Amino acid sequence: MEKFHGALVAIVTPFIDGQVDEQGFIDLIEFQLENGTHGIVPVGTTGESATLSFDEHKKVVDLTVKTVNGRVPVVAGTGANNTLEAIELSESAKESGADAVLSVAPYYNKPNQEGIYLHFKKIAETVDIPMLLYNVPGRTVINIEPATVARLASLDNIIGIKEAAGSLEQMTDVIRSCPDDFIVLSGDDFSAMPSVLVGANGNISVVANVYPDGMAQLMEAALSGDLKKANELHYKMYPLMKLMFAAPSPAPAKKGVELMGKIRSGLPRLPIAPLDDGTLAKLKEVMTGMGLI
Repeated sequence: MEKFHGALVAIVTPFIDGQVDEQGFIDLIEFQLENGTHGIVPVGTTGESATLSFDEHKKVVDLTVKTVNGRVPVVAGTGANNTLEAIELSESAKESGADAVLSVAPYYNKPNQEGIYLHFKKIAETVDIPMLLYNVPGRTVINIEPATVARLASLDNIIGIKEAAGSLEQMTDVIRSCPDDFIVLSGDDFSAMPSVLVGANGNISVVANVYPDGMAQLMEAALSGDLKKANELHYKMYPLMKLMFAAPSPAPAKKGVELMGKIRSGLPRLPIAPLDDGTLAKLKEVMTGMGLI
């Protein structure tokens, strides 16, 4: 399987007493690698990048690269709504030895398409490391339009996109508009399988935190054209996919990993609240039914 293809996990960042649980994080990475995950994506949205300090952010990326030690690609989350901060985080990821960076559309500022283009262009020209764009309008309020993705795809270092608009139409337009070697990854577990069928290369997954082998098998089946197996796995995991976002992410994913005994605490940082009792009961029921706990 080619680099940056298949199932890459948007890995959670465990905390103990408010601090990054380094050993717990190392153990999580090893659990992922033992179960077939095709890549590790630290400090993305699921890794609570928004509430990590710069020092913590850089430490988590560094720890990921050292632990993975070349076994699979590491794509470090380095996005920011401040171009200079995104450059600083990208430079740090390069120094740590990450294989690529994942840079989210600049949130809150609400730039137009030209501003989005210039933001990513500046990062790509300043830091010599492969970059995946990250489009997630539900969080950023802005959409990286397919025409803008196509413009960016022509720039050196911009090699792909994590597309999480939840739209197969947009996914199709991006794939049609970009070069054949431009990497397109689904950013939503529920759309991962159909996205591959229209030409995507895989996904960056939240579900993989708790079911890495299942998501890896799903992507391998879809990419190899085994639609019967891909469909079976898609529907098997579909309730879990929905539960991962039944409360603000990554609270469900972190609690799921804790329920499996993989980390000591699944508490997220504020303003993400701990999982409510009703969602927790549903999560336990579904994970128990799937034999995960």
